[in-house]
Amino acid sequence: MTEDVLTANGMRTGLYIGGEERFTQSSLSIADPGKPGAIVGEAASATEDDVADAVRAAHSAYPEWSRLKATERAQRMSEAIEGIADERDNDAAILSQENGKVRMESWVDALVFEIRWNLAVMLAEEVDTSKTLPVIPGAIPVSTEVAYQSLGVVTVIVPFNWPIAILGAALPHALLAGNTVIVKPPPSAPLATARVVQRVAEKLPPGVLNVITGRDENMTGLIQSPEIAKVCFTGSVNGGKKIMEMASKSLTRVTLELGGNDAAVFLDDAILDDTHLDRLYAAVYDTTGQICMNAKRIFVHRSRLEELTAGLSSRLEKAVLGYGLDEGTTMGPLHQPAQKAFVEEIIAEAKAAGADVREFGELPGGELAGGNFLRPAIVVDPPLDLRVVTQEQFGPVIPIIPFDTEAEAVRLANDTWGGLCGSVWTADADSAHRVGSKLECGYVWVNDHGATRLDLRAPFGGVKQSGFGREQGIQGIRAFQDTRSIATIDPDALAAMAH
Repeated sequence: MTEDVLTANGMRTGLYIGGEERFTQSSLSIADPGKPGAIVGEAASATEDDVADAVRAAHSAYPEWSRLKATERAQRMSEAIEGIADERDNDAAILSQENGKVRMESWVDALVFEIRWNLAVMLAEEVDTSKTLPVIPGAIPVSTEVAYQSLGVVTVIVPFNWPIAILGAALPHALLAGNTVIVKPPPSAPLATARVVQRVAEKLPPGVLNVITGRDENMTGLIQSPEIAKVCFTGSVNGGKKIMEMASKSLTRVTLELGGNDAAVFLDDAILDDTHLDRLYAAVYDTTGQICMNAKRIFVHRSRLEELTAGLSSRLEKAVLGYGLDEGTTMGPLHQPAQKAFVEEIIAEAKAAGADVREFGELPGGELAGGNFLRPAIVVDPPLDLRVVTQEQFGPVIPIIPFDTEAEAVRLANDTWGGLCGSVWTADADSAHRVGSKLECGYVWVNDHGATRLDLRAPFGGVKQSGFGREQGIQGIRAFQDTRSIATIDPDALAAMAH
């Protein structure tokens, strides 16, 4: 990789197309969400022609890459990921500045990419497996081999919150399946992701992996080009609907991993010691609440309401709002001013409705004054029609809602538009399985919750408006393949049947 291009406003990243880095006349100016007016750096802003070039490069590289055995692709992918950790500290520092989250979360973000990549490569022996359907006596004498084939060029679009880690849930699986890929980092925080992907892409054959950054209005070709076989999108529900609508015009396949309104259900025997309360706090407030699979609603048996509220409050009292790179900071700013305004609005709505709203921490001053900081909050026993309950907050606030019966808890947990994740907290394994199996979502934790607690080997994805399709594991690889049946008829047996 060429050395980072520095500008007066910090670093600059380019496009990476067909094995070559490319800079553009216009660029995206990447704001620092914690320091008003500060610019982290600049990213190349692709034109429609740049996008078309990337599609052509990936399309040209596809035949040779797809002809390799999966084990051969795995070997090249293993070589491409070597040394990825060497720049992890720098990647994390850049991501913290452009995203806003604390340094350690950014460091883990980059680490998870490597872990997911290596887990995908370990599945190479399964990728090319096939199954033969035997001849059925008395039927047409045919044996049929059912095998898997790659799709073609895949576009992977990732969001701002955990862009590198989320990329790891799709990119290596698409490549191992035999596809070539174009990665589109988030326009508001593309720098660290572009750096990481380019370092990997430089060790793969030209065109196999490409990076495009730029404004959304120029990205249509990444979705609707006839050469695009599939789009894998992670982001908001509205964003997913837009992607799906665009893809429908060219019948491009999609995997959508969208938002959630995840329920954490605490039964009357839930363990509320420091370990479990620490897990809950992280499940709600990691990345300042800006994670799709964070807990968004807490349902707790009425007999444990005060205990849980006190336990969560004691942790919120220790929250330190500040700059993501500053030592001691435990909670950074929200990424966008618009999201800060939305969360402020739903908190104000809850207060106006007479709900018990409790806020914690102190807003930072100095050069951070006016940044996208928001005091974390809980809303205790609110009316269920408030937006803090019905909508995904994507910020540092959560409702705590009491229930009286298990049936009521399940009904309330499922009474929502989304179904990404959920959790059951109980000391009884039978209760955990019974309640967990009734939650309408794609992934359920027991006595835990959150992105950092995800089993990276297991299929992941949502139901309802939280999207469809699965990532991770062999299911995640199959999502980037299609089946092909090859039927062989025994002519002698067919002739014998005719007589």
